[in-house]
Amino acid sequence: MTAAASAHTDPPEAELQFDVGSTDDSLERMTELFARHGDTYRVFVPARESYTYVIHHPDDVKRVLVANHRNYTKGVGLDRVRILLGKGIMTSEGELWKRQRYMMQPFFHRRVLTRFATTIGAVNDRFLARWQAAAAQGQPINITDEMSELTLEIVLRSIFGVDLDRLSEQLGGNPFEVVTKDQERNLQFAFKFRSLTKLVAELMARRRASGEEHFDFLAMLMSARDKESGAPMPDRQLIDEVMTLIVAGHETTASGLNWTWYLLAQHPEAEERLHAEIAAAAELPAPSLAQVEALPFTTQVVSETLRLYPPGWLLSRRTLEPDVLGGYRVPAGANVLLPLYLLHRHPHFWSEPERFWPERFAPEHEAQRPRFAYMPFAAGPRHCIGETLALYEMYVHLYKVVRHFRLRYVPERPLELEAQINLRTRHPLFMRLERR
Repeated sequence: MTAAASAHTDPPEAELQFDVGSTDDSLERMTELFARHGDTYRVFVPARESYTYVIHHPDDVKRVLVANHRNYTKGVGLDRVRILLGKGIMTSEGELWKRQRYMMQPFFHRRVLTRFATTIGAVNDRFLARWQAAAAQGQPINITDEMSELTLEIVLRSIFGVDLDRLSEQLGGNPFEVVTKDQERNLQFAFKFRSLTKLVAELMARRRASGEEHFDFLAMLMSARDKESGAPMPDRQLIDEVMTLIVAGHETTASGLNWTWYLLAQHPEAEERLHAEIAAAAELPAPSLAQVEALPFTTQVVSETLRLYPPGWLLSRRTLEPDVLGGYRVPAGANVLLPLYLLHRHPHFWSEPERFWPERFAPEHEAQRPRFAYMPFAAGPRHCIGETLALYEMYVHLYKVVRHFRLRYVPERPLELEAQINLRTRHPLFMRLERR
């Protein structure tokens, strides 16, 4: 059937009716449905009395996120995230989103991010010292919790700078630890997390009164100005952006590093090649972004990890006007899901898609697949604003740790995926540290 002919028809319909993308077993079911129906299908969702369309082909992904992106807004699941993050850049729409994106984009320029090198390096060094003590006692570490704590501290120090220590001293501990201590992302967690906005507001007021100069994301947000009116961000909006940076800047990077250590422990040849590359590089306390990007196999390991286990495993959009995807009609107001986990394992575009093979990201292999077959940070105007910072953190962590330790997986229970807002391991992973 030609695209023109099929555009007048509906895509294959799943035999099951369920809230696709929102149930605990969605990834398992969607994997089966992709194998059965191919690149495009739809699922009837009884709770909404409507169909949700699921797409997997890079051409359709490009259409939704780039070529026809103006026809799409954020889709199903946004309300749950908005309860947690307010109207930050992750959840806002329309003119508000455009204004915020314009003001915040310069903060994530490569030149600015490299100024955080000392912060990223110092936090990793503190964790390395802690790991040295654990290794001396032969104690395994909970790598899942460690990565969560590591990335949270980096993002908090990047946002609040020296004020993080002031807050911790004033309150007798880090008030933002709830992000790592409470694993459930439910209404109770949202209430605890949103209560922290009062601390951010007080911190902003203190900075304005003191006139102190700071280099951190909070200072940048407070100094940002609208390109047309010249007005600063309203305080409520500014606070929502801070809370968004805390959650989005922590959980995805933590998940990526957790999976990286698991995959390296399963593939000693890749781990040894990574060590050889890093051991041959100069040991610097705070390498720049360009310096860690110059480690080709290190970057390939991270890319391959994010291919197999993209933290944001599912994107959701909603059509404003009718469209055609995969040659099939999609009505206005329809939810469209883009499962990146399956896109990254699409057998038509990836050789041995289940295999961990970092070399597939070497330059000579890049041309063998479509641009939109791989996009762990999404693509188009709404791609993740913190992509480069997240990669920088992951590269530096490997650069710091691999020259000192091998991490050996201690399988306490079978590995299980938890595909909710982020793709995580259902249970913490434990690693035994071996000195090099």
